[in-house]
Amino acid sequence: MKKSELFFNVLLVPIDFLMIFLAGIFAYSLRFSSELSFLRPIVFDLPFGKFMEIIFAVSPIFIISFALIGLYSNNSIRKFWKEIFHIVLAVSASFMFLIFITFMQRDIFSSRFIFFAGWIFAILTVIFGRIIIRFIQGWMASKFKFGFHRLVLLGDDNAVKTIQNEIKNNSVLGYKIIRKLRNFRIEELEKINKDPGIDEIILCSSDVSKERIQELLDFCQEENIDFKFVPDMFQAQATLFEMQTISDITLIEVKRTPLDGWGKVMKRGIDIFGSLVGIILLSPFFILMALIIKFDSAGPVYARLERISRGKKFLLFKFRSMIENAHEMKYDQSGNLKSEFEKLNEKGGGPLFKMKNDPRITRVGKFIRKTRLDEFPQLFNVLKGEMSLVGPRPHEPEEIVKYKKCHRKSLTIKPGMTGMAQISGSSDLDFEKEAKLDIYYIENWSLFLDFILIFKTFIVMIEGDETAC
Repeated sequence: MKKSELFFNVLLVPIDFLMIFLAGIFAYSLRFSSELSFLRPIVFDLPFGKFMEIIFAVSPIFIISFALIGLYSNNSIRKFWKEIFHIVLAVSASFMFLIFITFMQRDIFSSRFIFFAGWIFAILTVIFGRIIIRFIQGWMASKFKFGFHRLVLLGDDNAVKTIQNEIKNNSVLGYKIIRKLRNFRIEELEKINKDPGIDEIILCSSDVSKERIQELLDFCQEENIDFKFVPDMFQAQATLFEMQTISDITLIEVKRTPLDGWGKVMKRGIDIFGSLVGIILLSPFFILMALIIKFDSAGPVYARLERISRGKKFLLFKFRSMIENAHEMKYDQSGNLKSEFEKLNEKGGGPLFKMKNDPRITRVGKFIRKTRLDEFPQLFNVLKGEMSLVGPRPHEPEEIVKYKKCHRKSLTIKPGMTGMAQISGSSDLDFEKEAKLDIYYIENWSLFLDFILIFKTFIVMIEGDETAC
């Protein structure tokens, strides 16, 4: 971590402390305001001085909670929406702890309103403080070049363009690309490191020999340069390791996924709860959609589509967005894509099918596919245990038979209503990228990741997914 990043991370601690203090003052002032006191009389005695002592005493609890959840790690590369989620989680956990203490020590004070208002104000003020810090950090980076990472990109893959665009559109990341090298030599990197200097190297190509990678690693270690690389398909599959010993022999196990044991139990519990709540809350919407679809075109309300889950076929439910017999129009009796559709397939050469302006899509279908409203009936698949709320995209049996061996890992867990591939470009993603995202999810699963993906799905639904049409 550079000194500039360390400076801003250290600065966050007193800023967060101040924001928590302000949140307490706002909550107290609101509760003791004349308007609220008139509507709801105050039945407890809490002088302002004593309340300030309490706030000063409990504020370290929030700072500890923030540190444990990772809010003082390198904030320059964290997505802001993820930081907000962490703030809400840490503030909520801190208040739960304070409520427990208050319950055990009733002589402190008892005001549900101050607790509730304090919780809201704490979230808002801490987020505001973080926005100010990010603004200052971005301003100093762009104005004075303070804190910039001098970055060298190696390779000519699409990853180079993706990283370049992200850095260009997000100055707060703190990167400045000083050179892009398609074919690199260590001698050339040594010259660049002398002037203007290198802070970080990202290897974006997977076609580099082990010998050259080792040479590059040695160079980075000797010159104290950070080194990162974009993994290929095999490396993406081998990110989970666990060491064991038998006698004096060390064994390294390549684990399939952290989604095992209690992780699987918790995920299934959330699936059941989430699908039940969703079905109950959305029942009026289901009735409305049924009427609209029936009025728009002939055919059933729901499409029942064959999909594969952990080696078994099941029927996936969706609101019908295509004309009747759309699936039969696409494939012949042998399960192969018909020639007229093969010509129009924008993902030619891969197992998936994508066609813009598909004539089989109905008028209502265009809208519900764009907003993903057609996928809500999958809540019944989740409740039945055939799918999960979050997981890899479910594919057709005709597509799966074309999978390579390395792609089949995405079939080892339940498919999801949403997931990393579904929110990362939807049907515009090429299959290799989609497979990498699915494998990354399987090997890096956590409840937190599921919550983040569900949150981002709502954003995609609100913005609309043009690629889904």
